[in-house]
Parts: sequence; structure tokens; C-alpha cells
Amino acid sequence: MRLTGPAAVTPPRPPVETATDVRLLRIAADHLARFGPRRLTVTGVAEEAGMTHANVYRYYPSKADLIDAVAGQWLRDVEAELANVVDGPDPVEDKLERFVTAIATSYRACAVEQPTLFEVYVSAVEESRGIARKHRGRQLRLLERILEEGIATEAFAPKDRDRAVAFVIDAVQRFVNPVMVRVDARVPSGVMETRLGTMIEVVLRALHGGWV
Repeated sequence: MRLTGPAAVTPPRPPVETATDVRLLRIAADHLARFGPRRLTVTGVAEEAGMTHANVYRYYPSKADLIDAVAGQWLRDVEAELANVVDGPDPVEDKLERFVTAIATSYRACAVEQPTLFEVYVSAVEESRGIARKHRGRQLRLLERILEEGIATEAFAPKDRDRAVAFVIDAVQRFVNPVMVRVDARVPSGVMETRLGTMIEVVLRALHGGWV
């Protein structure tokens, strides 16, 4: 029975998140960079946070979950940048170029500047862990929005929408697949930027010309 009037009871709101989980992630990110995933311990993170390891487990059920959460935080930042590109006012051709370039640039920067963190993401991709699957799904939905906008504005004329999405993914795989990004981390950035620019030009021509 639903109560109405003065006697109605307002359902309790979910508890407001505190900054504790954010602080734990900051400490865990620092320990990951300093010690690597093997030497990082929940006890060490807990001690620096001024709590027991049992309290850490209230937020992150395992060490693996804690480490994945650190990588997930970085991936959400990447996704936010990509969403800004898709929601922006630029022509759709520019959006596609900026979208792919943003992924390639973010991944390479992490691989070079934060190799331990990037290795966590690479292993998540190789093992198909949740953070990798979710990130890929969000990327795919954003890419689909760009293609749909291009079709709606007649900037792109693919024969088949799904094949066009697959074509874009296949064409830029070397630059956005984290495993390949790790392999190419030692290649000069200017060389990779030139190669990516050439491939994006090919992709745009294919979409304009209805090759796929």
C-alpha cells in the first residue's frame, strides 16, 4: 500500500559517496607505478590510507579489483574525451579523425609515460576482463554515433552501416589496439602520427566513396 499526504514516508536515498574510494584509488595508482602489480599489496594501500585492509575490501573485493579500478579510472578519462569529440560541433569528418587520433594518442602516452598502468590494461584486453569489455563497448557506441551522423548528413555513403563500422575498426587497428600500441611504443611518435594520418585519409575516402 502506498501512503499519501502528511503521513507519507519518503524512501531513503542511497548513501552519498565519500572521498574514501577516490583516495584509495589515488594511493593504489601511486603504489602501482612504484611497485608494479605484483608488489602492490592491499595492506600497503590500507596503511597509507590510515585504515585496515578489511576496510579496503569493503570498496574493492580483491587486489585484482583494486588494480583494475585504477586502470578503469584512466579509461573513463579517455572515454570522456572521446564523448566530447562526438558531442562537439565539428564536421563529422573532423570528428572521426579526432576520435581515432584521441584514442591513439591517449594509449601511446600511457604506454610511454605510465607503462605499468598500460600493462594492466593490456592484460585486461588479453584476458577479456570487465574493464576492457566495457571500455571497448563504450568506444564502439561512440564510433557508431559518428558513422550514423555521417550517413544522416550524407557526408558518408557506405553501402552497409555495420560493414562500415567494422572497416574503420580494422583499418586503424594498429593504432588503437593496446597490444599493438605496446609493440610500437619505441617507434618515433612522428612516424606513427604520419602513418595514422595516411590511414585516416584512406578511411574517409572509403566512406565518402561508398567503398564499403
